[in-house]
This record gives sequence, C-alpha cells and structure tokens, in this order.
Amino acid sequence: MSIKVTRKEKSSTFLGLVVNKTVFFAATAVLIASVVFTLIFKEQADYYFAIAQSNVSAHGGWIYTLSVNLFIIFCLYMAFGRFGNIRIGGEKAKPEFSLWAWFAMLFSAGIGNGLVLFSIADPVRDFLNPPRLAGQDPALIAQEAINFSFLHHGIHGWAIYSVVGLSLAYFTFNRKMPLTLRSAFYPIFGNRIYGWMGDVIDIMAVITTLFGLATTIGFGVGQINSGLTHVFGIPSSLSYQVIIILAVTVAATISAFSGVNKGVKILSELNVRVASIIFLLVLILGPTTFILKSYIQNIGSYLIHFVDMATWTESLRETDWQKTRTIMYWGWWISWSPFVGTFIARVSKGRTIKEFILCVLILPALVTFLWFTAFGGTTMRDILLGDTALIAAVNDNISTALYVFFDKFPLAIVLKILGLVLISSFIITSADSGALVVDSITSGGKLKTPPFQRVIWAIATGVIAAVLMYGGGLNALQTAVTISGLPFAILLVIMCFSLYSGIREDFQKSEREKKLIEKEAYRKNILQLVNKEREDRKVKSSETIAEETLTDN
Repeated sequence: MSIKVTRKEKSSTFLGLVVNKTVFFAATAVLIASVVFTLIFKEQADYYFAIAQSNVSAHGGWIYTLSVNLFIIFCLYMAFGRFGNIRIGGEKAKPEFSLWAWFAMLFSAGIGNGLVLFSIADPVRDFLNPPRLAGQDPALIAQEAINFSFLHHGIHGWAIYSVVGLSLAYFTFNRKMPLTLRSAFYPIFGNRIYGWMGDVIDIMAVITTLFGLATTIGFGVGQINSGLTHVFGIPSSLSYQVIIILAVTVAATISAFSGVNKGVKILSELNVRVASIIFLLVLILGPTTFILKSYIQNIGSYLIHFVDMATWTESLRETDWQKTRTIMYWGWWISWSPFVGTFIARVSKGRTIKEFILCVLILPALVTFLWFTAFGGTTMRDILLGDTALIAAVNDNISTALYVFFDKFPLAIVLKILGLVLISSFIITSADSGALVVDSITSGGKLKTPPFQRVIWAIATGVIAAVLMYGGGLNALQTAVTISGLPFAILLVIMCFSLYSGIREDFQKSEREKKLIEKEAYRKNILQLVNKEREDRKVKSSETIAEETLTDN
C-alpha cells in the first residue's frame, strides 16, 4: 500500500512575499542574532568561535567520519541495486536539460571556488605539515598530500550532495511533494513534517546553507582580492574585500532574478568552459606527460588507501590537523548540501537513479582529481625538484598560490585573468543558486515565487559573509560551517533511511501492480485460447455434420 500524503499548505503572503512564516522569521531571527553578536562582540567572537570549533571537532568529529562513509555505501547501493532503473519523475519523464547543461549546472553549483583555491594550497600545506608521515621520504609525503586532497574534494563530498539531491528529486517529482527538505522525511515522520518538526528541519537547512555560502564567498573574495593585487596592484584589505562582496552580491542578485533557465544556466556553462580552457593551457604549456601519468598514479594511490584515510580519526594522537582539514571539509560539504542538493534535484527530472548517482557521485570527482593532479601534482613535483616559490606563497597567503603558480607558464597574464574570471563566476553562481534554493525552502517548497524574494536572500548571503569576515575572518567562517554542519549530518543519515523506505514501498507497490497486470494478461490469454478452442470445435462439428449429410445423400 502506498503512503498517503496529506498536504497542508503553510505558505502565505506577507508584504508581497510568499513564505512559510515560521521558517522565514525563525531563520531570519537566528541569522540576525549571529550578525549582531559578531558586530557587537568583535574581539570576543574569534575566541568563542575557536572554542566552539574545538569542541565540535573533538567530540563530534567521529560522527562526521562515520556519516560521510555511510553516504557512499548508500549511494552505491541505490545505483547498482534493484532501484537503479527507477526514473525520477516517473517512467515517462523526460530530462529538462541536455546532459552537458545538466552536468555544468550541478558541477558549478557543487564545486564552487574550492576547486581553484585549494588545488594548490591543500597539497602544499599537507606536505609541510604531514598528517601521518612526518620525517619520511618526501616523495611519499607528497603522494599522501595528494591522496588527502582527493579525499577532501572527491567522492565523499559528492556522496553528501547525492543523498540530498536524490531524496528531494524523488519526493518532489515521484511523490509530487513540495521541493523542500522536510519532504524527504515523510516516510519516517508522516504528516508531522507539516508541523513544528518540518519547520525545524527547514530552519536548520536555511541556516546551514547561508553559513556555507558565506564561507565560500569569504574564501572567494580573498582570492579575487589577492589576484587583483598580484596582477593590477590593487591593495589587499578588508575594505576592498567588502567592496568585492558587494559586487558579487549585485551580480548574483541579477542572475537570481532571471531564474534557473537563464542566469544560472548561462553562468554554469561559462564556468565549465573557462575551467576547461585553463586546464588545457596548463596541460599543454606545462609538464603534459607528467600530469597524465600522475593522474593514473594518483587515482590508484587514492583507491589503495581509500578505506584507511576515510576512517582515520586521529584517535592515537592529539593535533589540530584533522580539526582544520578533514572535519572542516565535511562540515563545509554538509553545510552546502541543502542548497546544492535542492538545486541538483530541481534540474534532475527525467534521470534514472543509476544515471543520477554516476553523474553526481563519480563524474565530478574524476574531473576534480584531474584538476588537482594538474595543479597540486605539478606543484609537488616542482617542490621535490627544489622550487620553493609556492611554499612561500602558501605560507604568506593561500589566496595568492594560484597566481604564483601561473607565473611559471608562458601566457601567465592570460591565465591569471582567466583565473579571476573563473573564481568570480564560481562565486556568483554559488550565490545565485543558493538564493534560489533558500527562497524555495522558506516559501514552503514553491518553485515559482516573486523574483524580488530571491533578491532578499542573495543580499543576505553577502551581508553574512561580510560581517563574519569582519568579526573573525576565515576562522569565523570555517567555524560557522563546522558547527552548523554537525546536526545536519545526523539529519542526512535519517534522510537515507527515509529515502530507502519510500522507494522500497513504491517499488513493492509497482511490482504488485505489474504482477496483477501480468495475471490479468495471462487470464485474458487463457480465455482467448479457450474461446478459440471452442470456436474451433464448433467449426469442426459443423464440418462433420455437413460431411455426414453429404454421405447420406
């Protein structure tokens, strides 16, 4: 028997806005309180942020580690198990976007500027401060630095997005429920999702999303400012970074106002094209053979050490490495998951579950690995050969690493300008996609709302980023995602059980209906055969009587 969904409309009009008032006002209140606290207690904020991050990492880090590994197992089961051929939106659903446009949007929304910022910085930092191989062969340390970069930016992160995206896509398009986080918990909580329980879920999603977006914008504007300093001599300061945030917010607002099929789609395709040009230039102008050979070796090394790294919790040593690396990244990915998952769900109608998982879980990770090999792998090679320029750049300011890296190539100025374009476009895409998603959540799952509602959330994201940077810089931003991501990680585990329960029930109902149809078809075939046999007997009987009559005559 299928789960009966009872819809309770909670959206209402307020000052021209179409919102769920509980979610809208509660989330707004929490965000305003965070901003005010940071502004009033600027000096104390950094101290309390540090204490909070330390406690979450020390006592909740194992929850992050266990959760992200469970997500991978769950995704692979959904793709290659008996549910893999189920189509999002029903058997007759057709994809709204081409495969290229779909991948460009989900990749651009999901990866952000982290691909550009950390592809050099992370391997260098983990080479200088090895998590596990201090004092051993530098080549081994360099390889493990790449391995951990793959861990932090690869399959685990995209598994988080896959869980949220697939859950929301299925319940939205197959069960015809609102596109909001609470819908994914219907099989477990039933109609209670339309009450306070669902409101809490959506409020958590909004807060987590906005802090995650603010972190991305904070990192991105720092890299843009560093690029402008490196290329054009424009000073690098908090004032200029706030101006950049303002410019990004304006651009994101314009894009969000235009909607998914215009601004977001155009920017997403631009991101992929510019990134492809930069990669090809690095591949052609750089050590081509080394990059291609290293790509194969790096994937192999990552797979060999996959389980060891993925389950390592630093339990036998007391350092800050995992707190500032692995735990921060899991919190960041999870904080992005409500917005990226909702966005991916919104554009994924018509895809099978297997196609969805392979394209969201595997393909972006392979592209990311190739990028990290070209940038981070080449940097490791140069360091081992004695070039310390990038070590100095990362130690001074990780935001400058990309531009120092480009100095090694012909056409360096072209690469630097393309880098600035790519970073800016990534941030704008993330901000406008986030505004669309937060607007959907706070409106009770509405896909169409007044355009100026999206403007409100685009501006809110920029304000939060600017205030947190003013209050505590990047440490405050990292702490915000680490703290906000932990409770949401637990919600995502529950979401896995909910999705499995819902799909299994619908699958079993579908199988019963197929069997009934087959039985009915079998019964009709038997009746047809019986009727045919009767007709044949009548014909034969008539022919026999006719023959006997002729014989008597």
